[in-house]
Amino acid sequence: MAGVVHWKKKTQEICFCFDFRRRQELEEEEESKCRKQKQETKTDLFGRRQLVHDTAMDFSFNFQINIPIISTFVFFLLLLSTLFPAISAAQFEDFRRLNQTFRPGEESKKMRLIRTHLMKINKPSVKSIQSSDGDIMDCVLTHHQPAFDHPNLKGTKPLDPPERPNGYNHAGMESENYQLWSLSGESCPEGTIPIRRTTEQDILRANSLQRFGRKIRKPIRRDSSNGGHEHAVGYVSGEEYYGAKASINVWDPKVTDRFEFSLSQMWVISGSFGDDLNTIEAGWQVSPELYGDNYPRFFTYWTTDAYQATGCYNLLCSGFVQTNNRIAIGAAISPTSSYNGGQFDISLLIWKDPKHGNWWLEFGSGVLVGYWPASLFTHLRDHASMVQFGGEVVNSQASGSHTSTEMGSGHFSGEGFGKASYFRNMQVVDWDNSLIPLSNLKVLADNPNCYDIRGGINNVWGNYIYYGGPGKNPRCP
Repeated sequence: MAGVVHWKKKTQEICFCFDFRRRQELEEEEESKCRKQKQETKTDLFGRRQLVHDTAMDFSFNFQINIPIISTFVFFLLLLSTLFPAISAAQFEDFRRLNQTFRPGEESKKMRLIRTHLMKINKPSVKSIQSSDGDIMDCVLTHHQPAFDHPNLKGTKPLDPPERPNGYNHAGMESENYQLWSLSGESCPEGTIPIRRTTEQDILRANSLQRFGRKIRKPIRRDSSNGGHEHAVGYVSGEEYYGAKASINVWDPKVTDRFEFSLSQMWVISGSFGDDLNTIEAGWQVSPELYGDNYPRFFTYWTTDAYQATGCYNLLCSGFVQTNNRIAIGAAISPTSSYNGGQFDISLLIWKDPKHGNWWLEFGSGVLVGYWPASLFTHLRDHASMVQFGGEVVNSQASGSHTSTEMGSGHFSGEGFGKASYFRNMQVVDWDNSLIPLSNLKVLADNPNCYDIRGGINNVWGNYIYYGGPGKNPRCP
């Protein structure tokens, strides 16, 4: 039995009109009475039905009732403003991106996918170390690391270190570790490697789960500005290269938008600059999107298809095999250089093992980090055709003008030592597994009014470059 209830007001009485199919005669009589008493209604902002009255008495009555309601509502707003201060537009945008509205079931599905991915890359640990910057380093058994999830590497074990290139300076090799997480004095046991733990928030900051831990695909040619990515680099090409070495000045450049980054790195490159591009990359970067903060961090990267479906940062996918228990890829570097003050740099060496063909990485003073297996690559199974050194930033133009995100120290190359960022003692590895000076070094800046570069050579630093800039300035609007 269906019933429709009509609420009507006449002076102090309320007329209830019921519709019962089995009592049709009573219905017609009651509805006739109610039509005479009918009053117009409307819907308020909260979706509630309200009576509309025309008399002064009714207006006064409603006004008196609404006064305490309005007062309570105003008090509630004031209380909220006290407990939850106003947020900036940028903070609101961050909140909006992390709290998007999904269709029923879509949000829970997304979170299930994220947690499944976290279980894949966050391997079981024998020990965890809390860093002062908020990171958690998990000590994972070496043979359980993400690399061995790769189809080409399943069932294999980490290889023993190869010999370093001829001409490598073994004198003064030290084991200092300039990473924040290790300053507590704790370390991972032998037979394990430290892996920075990935969180749900790390993935939610990315544009998508599929793009998490990966660079956005872009051209790598240096003859024009590349889709929001701007470079200032020195490079060599035209020969066969089997590695590269340099010392890089570490700074903490300002990154003004959480979806931009600033990095300084070496690129070891091979391929046709199309979909088959192979790269191996290492250096330091500031990336709020990837790490959730503005610390400069040691990073690695690789791809075999021009940043499309293969490769990733650090150990966020299977590929790079880490062999060291003291270096954490993706960890914050400390100390950093200061303007007109102390200067701090890190040395990086990438070279191809002549015996097995794998590309090995050394960080700092003689510390082997691990290797990229030759089986990951196509063109780089043989050799590189180009090596690059320099800086890169993302210019998202979020405010409608050029970004103020800094490259390097945030100062132009002309300011020189102690003020501008640099690469020094730049070398390449030749076919004979020997370190040699660069020949025919070229420099190129996509937008020299924003970030520039200049090269040189001397007896102490060998081949070097100064590079960087502030981004937006009177010459770079």
